[in-house]
Amino acid sequence: MATTYRIAVIGDWESVMGFRALGLDTYPVTSAQEAGEKIRELAKTDCAVIYLTEQLAKDMEDVIARYKDEPQPAIILIPGREGSLGIGKASIQRSIERAVGADIL
Repeated sequence: MATTYRIAVIGDWESVMGFRALGLDTYPVTSAQEAGEKIRELAKTDCAVIYLTEQLAKDMEDVIARYKDEPQPAIILIPGREGSLGIGKASIQRSIERAVGADIL
């Protein structure tokens, strides 16, 4: 039997609640510390992907780095209600450069 994995979204209330309609697990938080605790908790479960708002991610480099090379959960940065800070795109660009050895974006 195939394993079913979950997808979670962590961020401020306004940024994450729209994802609930898509069937994703949503976790509204008010601080980077609270988000870090939720990520560590979800990493011990069947959660394969965690979407995290860039506004929180900018204060959580250590937590994100901890899971960067782990097979799961994949932490993907998304813009929050304030808009994009460019952190998510920069993260994807670094990952691609590491994988192929060149900037192809």
